[in-house]
Order: sequence, then C-alpha cells, then structure tokens
Amino acid sequence: MKFQILVFLLLLACMYPSVAQGSYENCCLKYIVGLRRSMRRNIVSYRVQEADGGCNIPAIVFKLKKSKTLCADPRQVWVQDLMQKIDKKNTFPN
Repeated sequence: MKFQILVFLLLLACMYPSVAQGSYENCCLKYIVGLRRSMRRNIVSYRVQEADGGCNIPAIVFKLKKSKTLCADPRQVWVQDLMQKIDKKNTFPN
C-alpha cells in the first residue's frame, strides 16, 4: 500500500512541471487596424496589456459584448480617444 502511494506521488511530481509549462497567458499577438463605429458601441470595457512576462507587445484589449476581445495599439490616437470615452461612460457622478 505504501509503495503504491509513493509511486502515485512520484507520478504527480513528474507531471506537475509539464502541466505548469502548458499554461499560457491570454496575450495579444497583433493589433487591429481600425474599428467601425458600430463595433465601438459594443465595447463594454478595456484592459492594458504590458509588454512583459509572456506577452511581447503592449496593447489595449477592448472587451465587447458577448465576451469577444480586440487588441489595439496604445500609441494610436483613435485608441486613446476610445479609452477616454469608455472611462467617461463608466464614471458615475456622486
């Protein structure tokens, strides 16, 4: 019985590194060029992706209705304008 437990623990110890390496971050790999006005109305929020860790480009990740995401270049003027509009829309007066 003890031998079976030891083999089981050894097997788990061997599997752990391979499982840990298989987990990837949810990163943007490329940017969209532009966004139609109709799509802009469907944006509910955004998050900032830094170029560190597993993600190799900085990006703004826009979250749309129905859980879709779009990645945009944070240096683009239209992206910065859209971020400001979302911030204003999500800020409620006291």
